[in-house]
Amino acid sequence: MEWVKIIHLLCVMGWMTSIFAVPRALIYWKREWDRLGEFGPLGDLTIRLYRFSAGLGVIALITGLWMAHDLGWPAWVHLKLTLVAALAAHYIWTGRLVLRARKGVFTESEMFLRIFNEVSVFGAIAILWAVVVKPF
Repeated sequence: MEWVKIIHLLCVMGWMTSIFAVPRALIYWKREWDRLGEFGPLGDLTIRLYRFSAGLGVIALITGLWMAHDLGWPAWVHLKLTLVAALAAHYIWTGRLVLRARKGVFTESEMFLRIFNEVSVFGAIAILWAVVVKPF
């Protein structure tokens, strides 16, 4: 069980890094696109980061469900999974932004992307609170 916790923690940290980094990278990618008028290195980096961390997110979800099963599915785990599902929806939305950016379509403003980026911070804090406090 300890190895599952370690793998889970490492994958969660990698996925969370991308949740924060990819929306920020979209801001810089948009600036690069405006400057160059074409696909540049930031676009490639953003796509690779998103793809790699998607795999980490899947592994984190699988190991998280494994640990929840071993714990007997206490009520706080249901809260955590709900919050993780909301964060995963945010990540999927980010993926849609990345796919559009790949085509050179940047419809969101920098302000929107900055706020969008910060929303994920609140999700991560809520998940940490649920895991540490175990309110139910």
